[in-house]
Amino acid sequence: MAVTELHTGAVATPAEISKSPNAGMVRRVLLTWQGAVGASILAVALFCAIFAPWIVPYSSADIDYMAIMMPPDHMHLFGTDEVGRDILSRCIEGARTSLIVVFSAVAFSAVVGMAIGLVAGWVGGLTEKVLMRVMDAVLAFPLIVLALTIIAILGPSLSNAILAIGIVKIPHFARLTRGEVLSLKELDYIKAMKTLGASEARILLRHILPNSIGPVLVYVSIAASLALMTEASLSFLGLGVQPPTPSWGGMVAVGMQNYQFWWMSIFPGLAIFLTVFAFNLLGDAIRDAVDARLQ
Repeated sequence: MAVTELHTGAVATPAEISKSPNAGMVRRVLLTWQGAVGASILAVALFCAIFAPWIVPYSSADIDYMAIMMPPDHMHLFGTDEVGRDILSRCIEGARTSLIVVFSAVAFSAVVGMAIGLVAGWVGGLTEKVLMRVMDAVLAFPLIVLALTIIAILGPSLSNAILAIGIVKIPHFARLTRGEVLSLKELDYIKAMKTLGASEARILLRHILPNSIGPVLVYVSIAASLALMTEASLSFLGLGVQPPTPSWGGMVAVGMQNYQFWWMSIFPGLAIFLTVFAFNLLGDAIRDAVDARLQ
């Protein structure tokens, strides 16, 4: 049976482990106002993304030349755009596009980055130096600049936007995981398991990885908010999700070209703001939940 060290250095019993800061984390997150508000906003965004085809008042592709650039009214709650499309419908369907990019990119970067961090931290030596220097080289470029470079090479599309955003976030997960591995592998019970002949794969997957997941979960929310802003920036510049697929960043770009019609940019911009705000609130709540010093 795996054992866990307490902050006092004593070995925890199973009962003590069940009361550790990692137990019931979801409950502790949702009991804070940051977690409750952040989760509620994200729940609304996810609901819109999943059920968009059934809840939109109009199709996002429906063009009505008799309703071009109409302000919000009882027929179009968020108004219409430059070709008469309903902005509320496009905001709802834009949630699906944006969240697909965010979750796919963060999942890709988290899996690849954590794998690199585990190998670098555990193996050490030349392997660690080579892997981390490559990560440092990627970090040397500003996030949006590197994403723009990758998109310029691969071409603008939904899949390429996911790949570009995922690549630029890999080093952050790798460095965070490596730091956790370096501290965990020096613990007495890890050394004892190595002495007793436990395989490296078992130690890494059953003990090192689960105990290093807390800080990574905190960064997932931060990475998601940054990924959303990057996706919106790419779409704003015309290098992300391509029309006619609705995207919040692309809608803001069109609204800025017609700035006198305020409703065309303010509603998709508000959607970006609220979703990024929700990710950051959730990140704060998760940080408090996994940090044993705050319990």
